[in-house]
Amino acid sequence: MKRIGLISIMPLMLVSIALSGTWVYEGKWGSQGTGDGQFQNPAGITIASNGNVYVADRGNHRIQYFTSTGTFLGKWGSSGSGDGQFNYPNRITVAPNGNIYVADMYNNRIQYFTSTGTFLGKWGSGGSGDGQFQNPAGITIASNGNVYVADFGNHRVQYFTSTGTFLGKWGTQGSGDGQFYSPVGITIALNGNVYVCEEGNHRIQYFTSTGTFLGKWGSYGTGDGQFYNPEGITVTPDSNVYVADWSNCRIQYFTSTGTFLGKWGSKGSGNGQFNEPYDISIGPNGKAYVTEWYNHRVQYFHYEQGQNITPTSLGIVKALFK
Repeated sequence: MKRIGLISIMPLMLVSIALSGTWVYEGKWGSQGTGDGQFQNPAGITIASNGNVYVADRGNHRIQYFTSTGTFLGKWGSSGSGDGQFNYPNRITVAPNGNIYVADMYNNRIQYFTSTGTFLGKWGSGGSGDGQFQNPAGITIASNGNVYVADFGNHRVQYFTSTGTFLGKWGTQGSGDGQFYSPVGITIALNGNVYVCEEGNHRIQYFTSTGTFLGKWGSYGTGDGQFYNPEGITVTPDSNVYVADWSNCRIQYFTSTGTFLGKWGSKGSGNGQFNEPYDISIGPNGKAYVTEWYNHRVQYFHYEQGQNITPTSLGIVKALFK
């Protein structure tokens, strides 16, 4: 069965990263299983303003959340189609007000909750009409609360109010500008531009908040700036773009227009290695968190600056999350 992937990232991951230096392994948590803090193919990851880390534990049909160093805090969800149940939750994001939104992939819907898992609402059903989905794979939220969804099987992006009122859409199946082939990851920059990674076209495209095509980069391959099934994507406040390059078992990062800046990772199960990295999120502490599909864990990294490099102040963090 064809694996389908993830997407989006929290639009307000508030950290500015210097352009010289290297990402260094710091820690990890998780193993395969059903217990607290264990995972079965962890997919989407997002980080709240208080630093808590939320993970879509896809194979276990639940959400788990942790401190920034992996201490288990809580969980919700089970297999099913009822309110608060999931059928492979694939992507997760946190709204400016702290609510948690989940792309409930095979239930063809979006559900949203309080930060501790109390069910608040839902929308969507299977189909190709406005507000319907065919395996929604990615989700992200703008600063105004609008919700953007990577509608994987319909090869399009749809966007909604915070309670699910349909606002617009763009995209059709194909490889041209503004077309998609299996869009999975989706994220939104502070300037409102929307970035989408396409598993099938092995590229990144970006758009205005209403879907006007702005640019693209990437092709199939293993070189710098090439991809092999890119899955997860996030953008920092200084507009650098980070991509979980799934089948190349690495993270790559770029400027907002696609200029290659760096990469890290290789295939394996050691510290700093990946066995299919599925999603990436960067927290207010400046650390990068990565879920791994086949290693059933989360790893996190910090950035070590080169000489004479001064990162942008993180003083915007609290203000932007008010």
